[in-house]
Amino acid sequence: MQNIKSYVTEHKDRFLTELIELLKIPSISADSAYKKDVITTANSVLKSLKEAGCDTVELCETEGYPIIYGEKIIDKNLPTVLVYGHYDVQPPDPIDLWTSPPFEPVIKKTETHPEGAIFARGACDDKGQMYMHVKALEFMTRTNQLPCNVKFMIEGEEEVGSVNLGKFVKTNQEKLKNDVILISDTGMIAKDVPSITTGLRGLSYVEVEVTGPNRDLHSGLYGGAVANPINVLTKMIAQLHDENNHITIPGFYDNVEELSKEERAQMAKAPFSLENYKKALDIDAVYGEAGFTTNERNSIRPTLDVNGIWGGYTGEGAKTVIASKAYAKISMRLVPNQDWERITDLFKTHFESIAPEGVKVKVTPHHGGQGYVTPIDSVGYQAASKAYETTFGKTPIPQRSGGSIPIVSLFEQELKSKTILMGFGLDSDAIHSPNEHFGVWNYLKGIETIPYFFKHFTEMHK
Repeated sequence: MQNIKSYVTEHKDRFLTELIELLKIPSISADSAYKKDVITTANSVLKSLKEAGCDTVELCETEGYPIIYGEKIIDKNLPTVLVYGHYDVQPPDPIDLWTSPPFEPVIKKTETHPEGAIFARGACDDKGQMYMHVKALEFMTRTNQLPCNVKFMIEGEEEVGSVNLGKFVKTNQEKLKNDVILISDTGMIAKDVPSITTGLRGLSYVEVEVTGPNRDLHSGLYGGAVANPINVLTKMIAQLHDENNHITIPGFYDNVEELSKEERAQMAKAPFSLENYKKALDIDAVYGEAGFTTNERNSIRPTLDVNGIWGGYTGEGAKTVIASKAYAKISMRLVPNQDWERITDLFKTHFESIAPEGVKVKVTPHHGGQGYVTPIDSVGYQAASKAYETTFGKTPIPQRSGGSIPIVSLFEQELKSKTILMGFGLDSDAIHSPNEHFGVWNYLKGIETIPYFFKHFTEMHK
């Protein structure tokens, strides 16, 4: 890959400007009020792929938001890399916690990023990381160094469960045929400690509704005489963990993969400072399942968390009311071998069973996906490792992630190929949170590193 560093340096300002323009568009897939913006983003991605060198680019309609497909086939006898990413973003709420508007990107220096970081919703998850691949393709095509075939599949519904991607993959297997899938929607341990994500947790996401009386009631006239749905809901949620923070749903742990002492010892070699971790989050203690370390709790163990809870009066001042209904959104992160649909059924059965008399309970599943583990002896992993070695000067550490990309297991099931997760974000990048950002250095380093994956994978593929 000749002259890649000089190419990135020469075009640095343009690369940043193009990404900033993409980040200005509020492509929030969860909120229908932003439908036009999501479509605008899709068309922007299509245009970028065409300009980067794809010979064929299509906007593929779905029942939801479109999937952008692009390809450059230079020789059908050469291997094909399928790049996946997403152009939709999380809602930016709570807005008042942002230090700058979420869709007015700015570059600010931080302790971690003295060269600057782009602050905007989607900067790291996943517009910034997706766009690294677009610019890497541009470099390879414009310098005539693309060593193999490449296909792109960029969707607009990842943040709402990739609702229509499964159908698209199943009905377009020939179009999407590949030898390896490459994704940058994860992170690495530190700027000076590259890592490759080898495992993802699965996900089950549900919404619960507890209904008591047929209308809101005066808390003085009815308090203590009828079940208060908010009180009941909080008690039910409290019962979902025991004193050791072990999840109490019967059958929940039946298929949980138990790592050996040797595997856990290998994980423990990754650099980690508990004190720095607590300092970064401004907490005085960590919390979680007894018997496991912090890095184990957030990667190889399943979890259950309340993501939102509401009901009754939450406006300014006081209103003495017993609400008719109370709600919560709950996510369960799952480890390999836990089937998300079975876990959803187990949750529903258990949650309904612990409801007291006087209330009705409704559990609505939203979305989910299976966990995933990729072997480190695969050609794809070895090619990624060599790519990092080339640009970072050190061998990356294999690492399991606590996050979920549900469609990864679907890809292997339907397309019969392995996925390689080359992430360039950091834990401190605040994805899904106010003040999300992506280091300028990380962004440019990704553009520099990705072409080496193509080079080494082509050389090693048989």
